Amino acid sequence: MAYSKDKTSEPTALDAANRAETAGTKCAAGCGLSRIRPAWLEVDLDRLAENTRETRRLTRAGALICASMKANAYGHGAVQAAKTVLSSGADRLSVALLDEGIALRAAGIRAPVLILGVPERARAGEAVTNDLTQTVASLDDARALSDAALRAGRRAVVHVKADTGMGRIGFACGAADTEAAAVEEILAAGRLPGVEIEGIFTHFATADEADRAFAERQLAVFLRLCGALESRGLRIPIRHAANSAAIIGFPESHLEMVRPGIILYGGAGELPGAHHRAAALRQVMALKARVVQVKEISKGMSIGYGRQFVADGPARIATLPLGYADGYSRAFSCGRGELLIGGSRAPVAGRVCMDQCMADVTRLGRVRQGDEAVLFGAQGGAEITLSELAERIGTINYELMCAVSQRVPRIYLRGGRPAEA
Repeated sequence: MAYSKDKTSEPTALDAANRAETAGTKCAAGCGLSRIRPAWLEVDLDRLAENTRETRRLTRAGALICASMKANAYGHGAVQAAKTVLSSGADRLSVALLDEGIALRAAGIRAPVLILGVPERARAGEAVTNDLTQTVASLDDARALSDAALRAGRRAVVHVKADTGMGRIGFACGAADTEAAAVEEILAAGRLPGVEIEGIFTHFATADEADRAFAERQLAVFLRLCGALESRGLRIPIRHAANSAAIIGFPESHLEMVRPGIILYGGAGELPGAHHRAAALRQVMALKARVVQVKEISKGMSIGYGRQFVADGPARIATLPLGYADGYSRAFSCGRGELLIGGSRAPVAGRVCMDQCMADVTRLGRVRQGDEAVLFGAQGGAEITLSELAERIGTINYELMCAVSQRVPRIYLRGGRPAEA
């Protein structure tokens, strides 16, 4: 077999980040390594800032923007993403878990942070002492926070979650008897010492579909609940319902605050109305790797587990040092995934392994060890989007973003160059 010479291609962000590490400069790669492995995730902070500004443009004037940082900012890196969106038009942040909120506080982020998940009642004191806004989905949730606030001599700022049709967490609404019970329990929560109800919210189940009927029904139920509470003397200043899809396609739901998520990260292109209302959105992350070996194989030779790729003639195979343990799904095996080398597409050859994957580069020009491969993102005028890949394997782009594992170093870019931490 003939192997290509060990000759690297043009310098990339990886090379610049490695030079910074070697020089002792603290770059924002976040990998904790003296040298960054030849498989990495680039996060373009300029694009994240642009998407945040576009979200601001799409949002009703006067409405707050509460940017979602949950799941490590959809895999992008919560601390860097939070700093970027807050400096680009977002007013506050949301996370799913208490520990995600505590991590933002530990990084010095002081903006309001809303924990969207059910409270961990045994840790209510941590939410209070870290000045984190907690969701309450039941009266017992509010009682636990009240007790914690009194012990700490502080107040617990909370947002009430109303279940208007999502069926997950929240005070049940939608029927006369359940709405009446919800009103009484929310009023009781508002009377608890140490508890301040700053907000109330719901979540749409179908805002990302062209048919808005169910979303409109949910909004009507939510507004009816808010009206019932106000008629009983509890006016809650911040009402919010709109996720990314509703920001784009359901402006009536913007109210006092919106909660963008996927729109910030440039993955909302398939949402209803996105093409004519949010054309400026751009994908923020790109998964890249260096080719570690190129080999020529003969007809009848196979590649990978299970011999799923068998050459029907002379072929060239490039191997990359990342696999499903890095978040590049095994579902991309056997040509369901493609990657870019030199701006041209090459199909995945055989099965994606835990730590490696292979591509058939027979039809490409000369491919060498050290060449940059793009598993998703842009290169040389070509682009492989997360939405395209998600459709190929029957999932959503959110899942692909969140799947990139923590063993893949993040390189944060500003102006096309690695940003300092």
